[in-house]
Amino acid sequence: MLEKFFTCPYCWESISMLLDNSIPEQSYIEDCEICCNPIQVTIKFVNLELLHFQVDSIEQ
Repeated sequence: MLEKFFTCPYCWESISMLLDNSIPEQSYIEDCEICCNPIQVTIKFVNLELLHFQVDSIEQ
């Protein structure tokens, strides 16, 4: 597991989440722990190291 800090694309608060590096490519939606808006999370690991991390707002 890896803890990643980032800025919410809605409320601009700094938040963190735990990433599971045992799954090489992942894309999922997680709610911001501050403002509760949905965040699209896309991550990629290579040899258990984080290669790509992206968070985006979701059009509603």
